[in-house]
Amino acid sequence: MEGTHPIEGLMQTAMESLKMMVDVNTILGDPVETPDGSVIVPVSRVSFGFAAGGSEFQAKDADELPFGGGSGAGVALNPVAFLVVGHDTVRLLPVDNTAIYDRLVDMIPQVVDQVHGLIQGNRMNSTLKTPYNV
Repeated sequence: MEGTHPIEGLMQTAMESLKMMVDVNTILGDPVETPDGSVIVPVSRVSFGFAAGGSEFQAKDADELPFGGGSGAGVALNPVAFLVVGHDTVRLLPVDNTAIYDRLVDMIPQVVDQVHGLIQGNRMNSTLKTPYNV
């Protein structure tokens, strides 16, 4: 490869290795079906880093300098949640215990439905037991 610097080859090799390691299947894991028909998909956070460097050394021939260098990459994979797809619901269940607020937000529709049901039930009971119904 005429006209390219040796560091370019090092960088290209490291980037191709990262590309092979990190894909959509790394972030969203393989789905698992439960006996009740729900599907659970693991969700992960992927972090990666990359570094390359080199140096040219002085040589007897001034036209071409010897090169020394290296490159490296690293990947960290941390599970963060599970996506649970049921018959009527989709829920995201965080892995860490500090996600209490997320759980509370998930519960709001259920609480509203229960309160609404109680209010409707009290209205039905109060209309049935009025002193004017004889």
